[in-house]
Amino acid sequence: MDRAQKREFVTEMHETFKGSGSIVVARYAGLTVAQMNDLRSKMRAQGATVKVAKNRLAKIALQGTDAEGIADLFLGQTLVCYATDPIAAPKVANDYAKGNDKLVILGGAMGTTALDAEGVKALASLPSLDELRAKLVGMIQTPAQRIASVVAAPAGQLARVFGAYAKKDEAA
Repeated sequence: MDRAQKREFVTEMHETFKGSGSIVVARYAGLTVAQMNDLRSKMRAQGATVKVAKNRLAKIALQGTDAEGIADLFLGQTLVCYATDPIAAPKVANDYAKGNDKLVILGGAMGTTALDAEGVKALASLPSLDELRAKLVGMIQTPAQRIASVVAAPAGQLARVFGAYAKKDEAA
């Protein structure tokens, strides 16, 4: 990379770090290319991104962002996972780290809060934004369905009574 490319990369990462809901930093020493591609595809499926960046450039990109406190995590072979959804990147990284011991979560950030590895795991255990939306819609719809069934029940009972009287008259 020449200087112009480095400047462009740092600017791009700086904007990315500013707009991210959460950032996860992990050590990836020993991962094969196939495993790294698998991790990237799983992240992409959840709306998250994985980047391998030089530690020095990542630290420069973090300056002036809310996540500036995690700069000390960038030691050795590290990668950065980020997403606008605060739960997506930690969840995928944590799930992948469970199945592959070569990916070690070092920590991360959510807004101005710096997280250690346990904090990232705790964040990963929360339901995602889509799951929360689905639960909220379900909770809103449930009372409406109950009201509709209660209102419809007397009418249904009346219809059955009228039907019974009609059958009784026909039989007589």
